[in-house]
Amino acid sequence: MAAKISSSGGGRYQEDQNAEINVTPFVDVMLVLLIIFMVAAPMAAVTVKVNLPPAVAPLGTNPPKPVYISIQPGGGLYIQDFRTDLPMLGDDLRKQLGESRNPEKERIFIRADKDVLYGDFMGVMNMLQDNGFYSVALVGEDK
Repeated sequence: MAAKISSSGGGRYQEDQNAEINVTPFVDVMLVLLIIFMVAAPMAAVTVKVNLPPAVAPLGTNPPKPVYISIQPGGGLYIQDFRTDLPMLGDDLRKQLGESRNPEKERIFIRADKDVLYGDFMGVMNMLQDNGFYSVALVGEDK
């Protein structure tokens, strides 16, 4: 026995398109996920009871403000935004740090222009070491 699927012409098995959203697969997936989470949630909880002591941590101090030395190509030398020269670098750096900060434990950040001569840069490095500043970091530009 034969049956005709479509009464309109144009093909033997032509059907009209269904524009409705089928939410049944979505609901099925959500129900499966709900069951998985309902089963897994009790396993994630800690079941061993322990009477923990209170944690009392001392208040931390803020780290000191970093000190930057900038070297310009013409020989310009700056501590933060204040101009200095090479012979006065150690004294000016101690004034900038203050009495409470130890030069041997202080990290000094050096920013040098890419056109600075190597001799000028080494003069700054040597002056820092002569004045007890041994921890030096070089600052570059991120690209």
